Amino acid sequence: MPVTPQDETLDRVFGALADPTRRAILARVAGREATVNQLVDAFDLAQPTISKHLKVLERAGLIRRGREAQFRPVRLEPSALAGADRWIGDYRGFWEESFDRLDTYVKELKDKETR
Repeated sequence: MPVTPQDETLDRVFGALADPTRRAILARVAGREATVNQLVDAFDLAQPTISKHLKVLERAGLIRRGREAQFRPVRLEPSALAGADRWIGDYRGFWEESFDRLDTYVKELKDKETR
């Protein structure tokens, strides 16, 4: 099956989200934008380390960097998460059905136990 541009985008999004520091950065900028220096202070990491994380997030489309005078505030770009949400949503029915079957099985076990 050929890899589509949407697949590559999804790979970058999930790859970026695989790291707990990057998820924490996203959570931080979801509430309000932040500068690189504010992120350095918040995470107690070196500026080059934060910059590397931001590059991964930016390539995945999860953040945007603006320009305001000498500052380059980092902002969450929620539209990139929409593709991941759609992909996960495709499996939602499977999981709901699996949980329903598990619930039925547990009820059957309880009924046998009470007899």
